[in-house]
Amino acid sequence: MKLILGNIIDAPKLGELRIISHGAIELNDDGIITNIYKDIPSIDGYEVYDYKDNLIIPSFVDMHLHAPQYPMLGMGMDLPLLEWLNTYTFKTEAYFSNKEYAREIYKKLAKDLIDNGTTRVCMFSSLHTDSTIILMEELEKAGVTGFVGKVNMDRNGDINLQETTKESIDETYRFLKECKRFKYLKPIITPRFTPSCTNELMAKLGEIANENNLYVQSHLNENKNEIEWVKLLHPDVKYYYQSYEKYGLWKSHTIMAHCVHLSDEEIKSMKDNNIVVAHCSDSNVSLVSGVCHVRELLNNGVWVTLGSDIAGGSQLPMYRNIQSAIKVSKIQDIITNGKDKFLSVSEAFYLGTTSGHRYFDNSNGFEVNHKLHALVIDDSSFTKPVKELSLQERFERAIYNMDKSNIIHVYSEGRRIK
Repeated sequence: MKLILGNIIDAPKLGELRIISHGAIELNDDGIITNIYKDIPSIDGYEVYDYKDNLIIPSFVDMHLHAPQYPMLGMGMDLPLLEWLNTYTFKTEAYFSNKEYAREIYKKLAKDLIDNGTTRVCMFSSLHTDSTIILMEELEKAGVTGFVGKVNMDRNGDINLQETTKESIDETYRFLKECKRFKYLKPIITPRFTPSCTNELMAKLGEIANENNLYVQSHLNENKNEIEWVKLLHPDVKYYYQSYEKYGLWKSHTIMAHCVHLSDEEIKSMKDNNIVVAHCSDSNVSLVSGVCHVRELLNNGVWVTLGSDIAGGSQLPMYRNIQSAIKVSKIQDIITNGKDKFLSVSEAFYLGTTSGHRYFDNSNGFEVNHKLHALVIDDSSFTKPVKELSLQERFERAIYNMDKSNIIHVYSEGRRIK
């Protein structure tokens, strides 16, 4: 049994912080939380990890990022979505046909995720099965857990980045077979987005997802030109989401990134079908896509999480994406004259931690009977304030000021990996 000692801060509910000064988290030998103590018990018989006055918070969750876009962070940020894809993205992703290159890049990405405190992900790879398996190998070695998808795209790609329909289906089956050897990573069905997949491919992916009880991830309503394109490709549907729904891909736990331009009908369908929104504030602004109405989604009971969306988003660290979500929500507050109230620090922190963790194990913050995913934050290097700060003030300052040097230990699936 282990005892982890320090100042414990988590967010069990939206807008609610639980703060335990100098408390303890008890773990069994499998890394599962067995108790959380407000007062430190007798340490006899425990393996003790005393983090003294440091902060212990849940690790971050990135619910939407593109692994093969990692080499192009910060490129093409003056271009709108569709032009950005054709100018930079597809050409970069095509390089991942080279397995040695994939190994080099993905090893760095996996380390960067852990160094910045992200232990769980829902991630897009490229369409290359072998490189996707390499990605999963490097993530697992580094301690990153979650879902990875081999991207499917049999139309509207680049000359060097497009499959035939048969290739896409056959490679998806091969990918699923290869995934069985991983302990901490699982496959997820990943049609890039509606314009990238023919009707035949979408129908087959829906069949595969439902026959194998697999989750689905894709994009929805990111950009107005994209939405108009979907209408041309699917004149039989009224709303973008129906281009997924009619193929069985719109179901509980389907992750839809962006969701910037939504109608009332789409919001209702999201709530009714337990669809997960991966809100990517930095990307939505960088590619001039728009501002997601996060408060409206939350008020309507939609499940909202956060994603970095690298490289549409220019920041991999999720603490920076939490900051971005707060700031962009304040723009929406201004635009709506206060109707869409901005996100507080504790609310955005919930979206970047607990709301994402729920996708994997239905936990609400640090919770008994769940594996520990946690960070130890040393905020002692911050400028000394004029008064003694409360733990809540220290926490808020850390969210706005931390970088990876402040993350001194990382726990993933109950294992201390940094």
